[in-house]
Amino acid sequence: MPPDDEKTTTSFLDVSLLSLISTILQRVLSASVTVDKQLISSIGKGVLVFAAVAPGDTRKEVEQLAAKILKMKMWDGEDGSRWKNSVQDIKGEILCVSQFTLLASTKKGSKPDFHGAMGGEEAKELYDYFFDQVQKGYVPERVRNGVFQAMMEVGLINDGPVTLEISNGPRGEGQAKQTPKT
Repeated sequence: MPPDDEKTTTSFLDVSLLSLISTILQRVLSASVTVDKQLISSIGKGVLVFAAVAPGDTRKEVEQLAAKILKMKMWDGEDGSRWKNSVQDIKGEILCVSQFTLLASTKKGSKPDFHGAMGGEEAKELYDYFFDQVQKGYVPERVRNGVFQAMMEVGLINDGPVTLEISNGPRGEGQAKQTPKT
């Protein structure tokens, strides 16, 4: 806390300091990725995961998110009870697709701003680590991948539809910080 005689202003956290690792999960009957008219990956019943990493994201956050995805209850139980089974419980498949556009800001104008997404080799490294964590947490042969930074055609047959947004952050969400006024 600043001294009582020091003036302060309240400001929102700088967006560049936030961790916004984000995923969209879609329960699917099937899904596939094609690049340059070549089928890269396909799955049957399971989960299509669109994932984006942001500056400040850590391996620990990626590990937590991968574990959460694998445990997410997206299917009904055999007795008809709702939201009882995970992709692991149904022995389903998973298709992971990198999609930095999940972190676009559309607050100003009509052109998306992608500064909230991690770029380059660092992004590839962390996304690959995410994919590895999903594989390690499940049966590796049931986890497939798209192609990082490729222009992909993603085909899917939604089941439900059931679509969930899952993220770890942002850190400090809903909190303001005190900044001394000069």
